[in-house]
Amino acid sequence: MSEMVKISVNGEELEATKGSLLIDTLLDENIHIPHFCYHQALGKDGNCRMCMVEIEGQKRPQIACDTPIKDGMIVRTKGENIEKVRRDILELQLINHPIDCPTCDQAGECKLQDYYMESGFYDSRVNVDSKNHARKRVDLGANVMLDQERCVLCTRCVRFCSDITGTNELGVINRADHSVIGTFPGKPLSNPYAMNVVDLCPVGALTSKDFRFQQRVWFLESFDAICNGCSKGCNIHVDHRKEKYKDDQIFRFRPRVNKNVNGHFICDEGRLSYHNENKNRFTNTIVDSKESTIENSIASMFKLIATNKDVLFVLSPNLSCEEMQNVKALANMIGANVTGYSPNYFDDSFKDDYLKTNDRSTNRAAFKEYEISEDEEEFKNNLAKASLVVVLDNSFFEDNLDLLENKKVVSCFSHNCLTIKNSNVAIAISSFFEKSGTYINCDGIKQKVISKMSKENPALSITSLIEEMKSMVEKGNI
Repeated sequence: MSEMVKISVNGEELEATKGSLLIDTLLDENIHIPHFCYHQALGKDGNCRMCMVEIEGQKRPQIACDTPIKDGMIVRTKGENIEKVRRDILELQLINHPIDCPTCDQAGECKLQDYYMESGFYDSRVNVDSKNHARKRVDLGANVMLDQERCVLCTRCVRFCSDITGTNELGVINRADHSVIGTFPGKPLSNPYAMNVVDLCPVGALTSKDFRFQQRVWFLESFDAICNGCSKGCNIHVDHRKEKYKDDQIFRFRPRVNKNVNGHFICDEGRLSYHNENKNRFTNTIVDSKESTIENSIASMFKLIATNKDVLFVLSPNLSCEEMQNVKALANMIGANVTGYSPNYFDDSFKDDYLKTNDRSTNRAAFKEYEISEDEEEFKNNLAKASLVVVLDNSFFEDNLDLLENKKVVSCFSHNCLTIKNSNVAIAISSFFEKSGTYINCDGIKQKVISKMSKENPALSITSLIEEMKSMVEKGNI
């Protein structure tokens, strides 16, 4: 077990792991320490020198990213002397930096901008006839744009491609103050995690082509969620905005740190999957191939359940734990069967040895938790005798519509699909990011999502639909 020691930071006593990096303790304790090159997922590099601190007994300031913790260490991150050192280092970064904050996508999230405002550099002491110029719009590939003039050469992106993905597309080109980041000849940025360099970049040098010039970040609201692209359940920030006279819309996903699940990163496909949320939405309820009201569609659904003895609920592995529990409770009340059969969600071509799994669903582990069968033989037997099939967001029948012939079908989906067109009753439901719920990932970790999406006309949630049906059963209406 690691030895814990006492240290003092700005007069406050802290406990830290002996031999660990000082900057990690400062960051973990939310003690402000300026830094560009250091990142907890990438380790130390020591090239920006911005994390200088005073350590009692040392002749000169030390960089916190390369200083191991010692017992009794006395550290100062504040004070006139050490702040002057950091200002001098920052001043060198600003000599050739372009004055384009008003048009920079990183404005509002830029560490250089933040440190500049803290330091109070309102008048430049360095007069140069001409700043060093570099390429402003370099398409690196993989939805990443590079502005070489804005780069502070922290090399986070370079180390990500060498240490995390092992693909080595990026490097530092040229020397001294003409150094820039670039790709090697004939080797564009193309790995499936490449867009993480946008999040790693502390300034506006690397930006997302997908998000570029779409929104100012200070207009966006955010809530914590998980990616529904596979069973890993990577943690994300959902950045959304409800503009005037428009519905709430998601503009980007960003990785959220969870060292037990996805660490600091997410895959590019998961990052861009927010587009699926906004397109091809199913918004109208349908009864007997005609658009209907939500009240009429619910009444029609009740009538079908009441008049059919053999009912089969087909659940999606993307439903939340709460939704699965509610459906199973209703099925027990009316003597219906429940299945989670969904082999179509498996995709071996998607899997890798890092974060992506071959199961393209979010909550399959909950089937075992709540004893919901996925057995193929049991599914076929129950389907064969079922007179009514209730499909809850499960896409299995998209390629197997013939299995629904001569059966009554009720379907609940958030997006348009073929199953809807072959249903007697189709009800539009909340999408994954419009609802709150609990999910269990492939490693058995339970994660709670609380949605903060705001819709003018919110779709019905499966939970509220099933709760209403349970109420009808308890009242003896079914």
